[in-house]
Amino acid sequence: MKRIIFRLLIIAAVAGSAWAKVDLVTLPSRDTVQLTIYNSADMTLVRESRALTLKNGKNKLQFSWANTLIDPTSLEMFPKASADKIDIADLTYPPRVRNLGLWNIESGVSGKVPVEITYLTSGLSWRAFYMGTLTEDEKTMRLQGYVRVTNNSGEDYENAQTRLIVGKVHILDQIAQLARRQYPYGKPGEVRPMPRSSISRGMRTREAIVEFADFAGVQERYGRKEIKKEGLSEYFLYTIEGTETIPTGWSKRLMSFDVDEVPVVNLYKFEQERYGNSVVRFLSFKNDEEHKLGDTPIPGGLLKVYRSADEQGHLSYTGQSSFKYIPVDEDVELNLGAVSDVVVEPKLMDYETKNYRFDKDRNISGWDEVHKFKIEVRNTRDISAKVEVKRNFPTQYWKLQKSGEFGKFEKVDLDTVKFTLTLEPRSAKKFQYVLTTYHGVRQEK
Repeated sequence: MKRIIFRLLIIAAVAGSAWAKVDLVTLPSRDTVQLTIYNSADMTLVRESRALTLKNGKNKLQFSWANTLIDPTSLEMFPKASADKIDIADLTYPPRVRNLGLWNIESGVSGKVPVEITYLTSGLSWRAFYMGTLTEDEKTMRLQGYVRVTNNSGEDYENAQTRLIVGKVHILDQIAQLARRQYPYGKPGEVRPMPRSSISRGMRTREAIVEFADFAGVQERYGRKEIKKEGLSEYFLYTIEGTETIPTGWSKRLMSFDVDEVPVVNLYKFEQERYGNSVVRFLSFKNDEEHKLGDTPIPGGLLKVYRSADEQGHLSYTGQSSFKYIPVDEDVELNLGAVSDVVVEPKLMDYETKNYRFDKDRNISGWDEVHKFKIEVRNTRDISAKVEVKRNFPTQYWKLQKSGEFGKFEKVDLDTVKFTLTLEPRSAKKFQYVLTTYHGVRQEK
């Protein structure tokens, strides 16, 4: 298993006798680690807590990011205790040594000191997916949310708390490109400290990450600096409960939530211009307290829907749909695809043209078209079904006469109407309408 990239400082390899009185610091294993993964960019903010053993005076600590995708320009260390007695002076990059940085620490205390180390890395990503299980009457659904985290960063993360950023952020550099630089700040030369007052591109990136993720206390350490926010859209922080070990090269599925008895609405839609001759099933719910949700937005992903088939817990597959993230108090309508157990059959029974109008040259300048339709709706399921039938007309000048079991009638817009019917299990309904459309000068009647 890969271990963390900190190692003991070997004086002979990088320095001369001038360092003979400098105490070496061994970095122990992590106490805690937190990963904040941005999915809109190949970028993860890592926060580690460790306990350093320091001596009074000068201490040195070596950091190597070999075989990882860490951005060395983003490295920061903060003492979490005795901050007034500990000065993390600088982070230098020795010449002609690749993938290596040296922290210089001035300590006024001796013993263990908790510190927080933060950096940006690449190679971690996440994807949300969901499983919905409908009850037999399909009035409620158990909704289970999962996140699959993939680690290709080159580093193992043990017992990590995982947080996800949903939405887009603006970054100035690609972290993977920074990590692959032969030297963090250009060509090798004399030992170069990491700039503290001037703002490098990597530091601007990191400040933006801290600002947008709203990490408590970190901004105070940096100081309040103006952050450019052009090109940003809505985002939010999503925390996965508990901790998980995610080795490099692995993907791991994490449970994000499990909510039972979410009220849902099933609706079957028929619209030939949009769906052809198929009936398409839609499932809708709302991300609010009334629907047992509403604590946080729901990250976008793929939802697979099943139905409880019997008391033994067997499931039947219903359909699936992808969706974008759902803000709190927002409705979502999921297209589960075409079905065969609810059928809508429109038939043209008669057609005629009449009421011709002629211009002075005896050319036709206006007329009426009359279409007579019969529509049959069948529900072959063992539960009731709500069916929406939309009809689109070729003109906004029309008149409609309807009869039969057409349910609720609604004019949607200038050239569209909607019939909404509720059918009992294994039942059918029929209705008719006569559509008269006006053309040419007949539109002026």
